[in-house]
Amino acid sequence: MEITAYTDESAFDALQREWLPLLQGAPVNHIFYTWEWQKTWWEAYCPGALRIIACHLDGQLVGIAPLFLTESEGRRTLQIIGCVDVTDYLDLIVDQEHATAVYSAIADYLAAGREDFDALDFCNIPFDSPTRQILPQLLEARGFTTAVEQQEVCPVIELPADWAGYLSMLDKKQRHELRRKIRRAQGGEKTIDWYIVDGRHDLDEEVSHFVRLMAASDPEKEAFLRNDKNLRFFRQIVPLLQDRGWLQLKFLTVGDERAAAYINFVYENRVMVYNSGHARRDYADLSPGIVLLAFSIRYAIEQGYQAYDFLRGDEPYKYRMGGIDSPVMNIRAS
Repeated sequence: MEITAYTDESAFDALQREWLPLLQGAPVNHIFYTWEWQKTWWEAYCPGALRIIACHLDGQLVGIAPLFLTESEGRRTLQIIGCVDVTDYLDLIVDQEHATAVYSAIADYLAAGREDFDALDFCNIPFDSPTRQILPQLLEARGFTTAVEQQEVCPVIELPADWAGYLSMLDKKQRHELRRKIRRAQGGEKTIDWYIVDGRHDLDEEVSHFVRLMAASDPEKEAFLRNDKNLRFFRQIVPLLQDRGWLQLKFLTVGDERAAAYINFVYENRVMVYNSGHARRDYADLSPGIVLLAFSIRYAIEQGYQAYDFLRGDEPYKYRMGGIDSPVMNIRAS
């Protein structure tokens, strides 16, 4: 196993060609692990010093540990690029056929370089990732003390074959409530419609409308968007993912006005609800956010997607819509 450690942004150019093929052969593959997401996040936030570890076997890239080193109050911590905000799943990227060898090589490298850091803090690890299952044991065998804890949850709907099947998954009260909200919205004086942004739309203009609705929907979201780094990342990642065909920006309209919006990612046969916004003061009586969400779930079923992932957070509406918790883990070692 050949190990190359990159300490600057040249890593992204050096690994770009092999990054996606490696990811496609990994046991867990999420959009947040892609070269596009990782590079854009790093350029927007750059919170420390890059420490990207690449593993090659017989000239083939078989593993990437996309790490960075940050220091706070004199404590040096290795984290995965993307940790912790704006990114919902993170992981080491390993070729499934060589997973054990890659994890062992990364553990050896970390053990040999322990003088360079005080702790590892790997956040947002999916519960079903081999990283959670294998890496802590390998680190402990090399003298580390490790802790693996549940960090958060991602409620997920395993999508059925049709809309009727989805409604049957909800309890009677929630099924009745959802139907009632849809009927009330569609029975109003103004026409309710929705659309997905595509090549017929001006993406910059649509993103501006989304940002406005996002800020209007929640004071915390408004504060989030006042951070220049957050807004810069958001405006950079959206067109990039749109170009890749991984973005689903959608709006609900009431008459001629945009009343609600969602940014979803569509990746690996999975729809992920990344963020949302709605004009709560103007259209609260129509529940535009829930109505658009219902339309979106129905569309996902019609398109044959396997899962509808609400991503991190245990907000009650996710469970009312049928989400079932999938744990997200945190791995710490020192």
